[in-house]
This record gives sequence, structure tokens and C-alpha cells, in this order.
Amino acid sequence: MLKKSNTSGKFPDYPTVEQGGSDIIFAEKTPDQLLAEILAEEEEKENQKGKKGNVKEAKKEKKAKSKAEPKPEGLSYFLPDITEGNKIYTDVWRDRDESTNLRQKHDVELEKEEKRMEVEKEIRLQVDELMREELRNLRMAVERDFSEPPKAKAKPKKARGKEKGSKKKEKDFTANRSLNSLCDELIEQGLLKAAPQVPLASYLGDFSYLGSTLLHANINPMPSLYDIRQIITMYAILPLGSQPLHEKAPLVKSILLAGPHGVGKKMLVHSICTETCATLFDLTAKNIAGKYPGKGGLQMMLHMVFKVAKLLQPSILWIDDAEKTFMKKVPKGERALEPKRLKKNLPKLLKQIKAEDRVLLVGTSSRPFDAEAKPLFKVYDRILLIPRADYASRYLIWKNLIEDHGGVISNTLDLTSLAKISDGYTPGHLVEVVKSVLTEHRIEQQAKVPLTANNFIRALSKIEPIYQQEETAFMKEVKDGYTFFWKGKAADELRIHGVGFTIKTQLISCPSDHPAGIKNRLMTIA
Repeated sequence: MLKKSNTSGKFPDYPTVEQGGSDIIFAEKTPDQLLAEILAEEEEKENQKGKKGNVKEAKKEKKAKSKAEPKPEGLSYFLPDITEGNKIYTDVWRDRDESTNLRQKHDVELEKEEKRMEVEKEIRLQVDELMREELRNLRMAVERDFSEPPKAKAKPKKARGKEKGSKKKEKDFTANRSLNSLCDELIEQGLLKAAPQVPLASYLGDFSYLGSTLLHANINPMPSLYDIRQIITMYAILPLGSQPLHEKAPLVKSILLAGPHGVGKKMLVHSICTETCATLFDLTAKNIAGKYPGKGGLQMMLHMVFKVAKLLQPSILWIDDAEKTFMKKVPKGERALEPKRLKKNLPKLLKQIKAEDRVLLVGTSSRPFDAEAKPLFKVYDRILLIPRADYASRYLIWKNLIEDHGGVISNTLDLTSLAKISDGYTPGHLVEVVKSVLTEHRIEQQAKVPLTANNFIRALSKIEPIYQQEETAFMKEVKDGYTFFWKGKAADELRIHGVGFTIKTQLISCPSDHPAGIKNRLMTIA
């Protein structure tokens, strides 16, 4: 600093905290090298003063170059973290002998080295602050003795109007309210709810074992319930559970879970909350009907919800029957609920969610085809169709449900038949059947009367399956003198399953009633 003062006539600026403070001064460089760097920086500043007019052109050229250069494909945002972890392993752990450290105790010397660096950094900051104060006093003393008194600087004129690049700051309507008061109000209004504890592992589903076979046959297989669980983990649970992952992974602000009643859409929402310890906000049309009326009331409600959601993140904003928000025509019976109340506000509010905000909008819908496609796709980044449970998943669901409700699986209980015959029924239907069969009285009788598949088939036949295709019932005379009673699609249509009876034509008059189809896989004969 003294050399710099002798050459330029003034003391240099002390490095700021952002620049590194005294670490730069005590770097592994000679004083001459540091002096040469300081002089080069000053020359650069003087040269830049004359080039202020060309700054905009340089920025335009830089933008054009960045647009022209294609981005490298396959580049991962996590590569720097992996590289850093590999460097730490190489420098610290690779060559260490841990053969005698069976209990994996901490290394005292490593801990001392880390703490020594932390203490040195803290002390250096305090010393740097004292040095800046000393330098400031030295400058004042030199200027007072050798220079003229400084002229009063003219106050800069205030710029009229708003700058072009300036953004509007959002108004905080609840700046004078505490977080506790906002939470109390949202709980009283039923918007902030406690999610039931439902681990994701309880959403049963097995791997699709026929997927690769269908792909070889040029048939695109439907995803299994196991795949849905994996996708929910990837898009919702992992980003909400990890702040670094949420900031670096592709930003997914909203997800729509579509599927018929009973496939477990609401269960998946509760599983996301359970696995991530997220706060649940219910913005369903039925739940917000009559609350915070008017345009101002709606704005206040959404402001409070988003403010608390960001403060208590991770957070889930849940909208059940999401298709009603984007319906073309609202049915007369539902007009009082104002289901389209959030249609204009949702896209604006989703823009407020940034990478650092672990807030996710989750919609569930059993009739997504009733909504207008364009606004629905604009709001929801990912739309996941919950598929029908395949054979492997149904077998697993039957087995776990019966055991969880006190049933004993013995040789008399044919789970294979149950899994086959329950094709087209949702997991919700299977839960309903198991609960109706496994009463306390039936559980006590299991030792004498074991469970059979017929116990569950009777209850299952009373429920209408969800995946029911257009069917036609017809009779067909077979050449060998048999009459075939069929329940299912027509003979010229592609079909996966069906049910039928084959009876000798001469015996048709014997039964009192001909076979009659009840379901797409159930027929009766008397």
C-alpha cells in the first residue's frame, strides 16, 4: 500500500469482503506482482470510461453469440456437485487407511483443520474491519494535510418516471400481520388442513412384467401403478424434499392426476405431504365456495395462501375436481359454487413460483375431458393418467388388503382367480369389498371356515366396474351342435377378455333360464 501510495499519490482501496479481504493481499504473490495488478486494474478502469458508449453494442453482440452457439446436449446441472465430491474423495479419503477404524470414529485432526479454517476466517473478518478503519483514518489525515478541502458534491437529480427494466413489486396486503394470525385464519376457513399420514409405500402396485414383451411386439404398454409411484417420487417428492435438487432440477410447478374414482388420486396427494412433511392447502371449488367473496376477497385469499405456503414450504396447493375450473359450461346445480372462480388467477399466481420456492400445485380430476384443453394444459405442467391396475398389481393389492384387515391366506383362497376376475375394478373397489367381507364375525370363523375366492366374488359382483367397454350380448350356433352364449364385444371386434357358456344345442330347452350376462366377465345360468 505504501508503494502504491508513492507511485500514484494515493492509498489503494482495501479489498472488500466479496473480493476476499486480506486473503488477496496475503496471496502467494510478491508485492511487485500485486502492485502491477493494481496498476493494470486502474488502467482498465480509465479505458472503460471512454468506452461507455459501446457497452450496449457489446451486450447485443454477446447476446447474439449466445443465441448462435447451441447449448451442449446431455449437460447435467449436478455435474459440478459430483466433480466436487469426487475431488474431496480423491484429496481426503482415497489414500487414507481406515482398516483399523472399524467403528468409524471421527478424525480429530480433520476436525481441527476444518475448525481452524473457520476460526481463521472469523478472525480475519474482524481484522479486516479494523484495517479498513485504520486506512480510512490515514486517508483523512493525508488529505487534510496535503490537499484542498473537498467541494460539496451536487446531489444527483431524481430520475423522473419509472425505469424501463424496473419491475412492479407485489403489494403485501398482510404486512402488519404475523404468520400465526394468518395460519389461524386459514385453518378457521378450512383452507389449511392437516394431511393424514399415508406413506407412499402403502400405494400398492407391482412392476409391469409384460412391458418389454409388448414393446418387442410394437405395442406401447400402459404404465403400471409402480411406474406412477416412481413418477410421483421424481416430479413431486424429491424436489419438494430437497432444496438444492428443487433449484437445479427442471422446475415443475404443477401436476394433474387424472383417473376414475377409486384409483388413489387423493391418496397420492396425502402421500406427497407425508413423505415431504408438506403443508396442505385445499383450494377445491366446494371448499372455497362462499369464502372471501368478490374480486378483492379472492385476491386477498390467494395472497394469504401463497404467502403462508412460501413461508411454510414445502407446501402443496390441492384442487380436487380440477376440470370444473376450466369447464365450458357450468351445470345449473353447480353455479352457486362458482367452480371457474380461479380460472384467471391460477396462471398469474404460478408465475410467482420461482426455483427457490418449494410450492407445488396438484390437481386431481376424474373427468379431465370435460375441461377446455388449452387453459388446462397452460396451468398444469405435467398430466399423469392413473392407469387400470394390471394383473400383478391386482394380485399384490388383494394379498396385502386381506392380510391388513385380519384375513388369513390359505390354500383354499385362490388369489390368482381373484386377480383375474377383478380386472376393471379400481383399488378403491377392492378395499370396499375386503371391508364388507372381513367383518369381526367372519374373522373369528376363519379357523373353522377358511376364506375362499367366492366370498369376495359375491361382494364384487354387486359393484359396477369402472372400465366397462361397449358390449353386445349374442348367441352363436357352432357347427358341432353346440350353442355358445357370450358376454362381451362382437366377434369381429378386438377383445382382451370375456365370459361365456357352451351348451349342447339339444339341451338348450332343459335350463329354465338361458345364460344372462351381468358384467363383462360374469354370467349366470339356472
